[in-house]
Amino acid sequence: MPHSRRHLSFIQRLTVALVPRIVAPLLRMLLLTLRFEELIEPGAVSAFDAARPCIYVFWHRATLVAAAHYSDQDIAILISRSFDGELIARTVERLGFTTVRGSSTRGGVAGLSALRQAFDAGHLCAITVDGPRGPYYVAKPGAVQLAQLVRAPIHPFFLLPQRAWVLKKSWDQFLIPKPFSRVAVTYPTPIPFSENADEMQSSLQSALDRSVALAEQHWSKQP
Repeated sequence: MPHSRRHLSFIQRLTVALVPRIVAPLLRMLLLTLRFEELIEPGAVSAFDAARPCIYVFWHRATLVAAAHYSDQDIAILISRSFDGELIARTVERLGFTTVRGSSTRGGVAGLSALRQAFDAGHLCAITVDGPRGPYYVAKPGAVQLAQLVRAPIHPFFLLPQRAWVLKKSWDQFLIPKPFSRVAVTYPTPIPFSENADEMQSSLQSALDRSVALAEQHWSKQP
């Protein structure tokens, strides 16, 4: 269920009505200028080649560039019910995503239930695993909980622009790729399903850490 209109101020209502209409086409224009370079560990697979249904997870700071890169793929993505979440949801829906409202904290049970329905319907499902409020680069349990429900592996990934504006005052150091930037897209080895949720959680954190390291190492070697 979207954020209730009666809980929004006039400025917030105006913002969610206008901003997505402006941002979505700008993102499509930005996408045309970016060059993506995939770095895939042995045993991993690009999201574009993934067999459905599937669970993908990534860090929240890469949300903008991920929304541009994976537009129009009919991906179901979990988004919080906050005002910020409403803004993001209305934007990414214009980019061809299916939004599921909830989070790994407030509304988590409902969110996971809706994601399970999306998974059962054959969607690729995506979760910003440190969202909605961090701490950033710390994986919350929502992805593993979903994997336990549907008995599926988890596929982590990350996107890091070579050139980007970083919102240093945001909790996640949010990334806005600069036009004509190259973007590293990293896919570490998937986390196989296990009955042991703690084991999956530990492996997931390790894989996501590697996804960042792979991208950073890639750009450190570039002139």
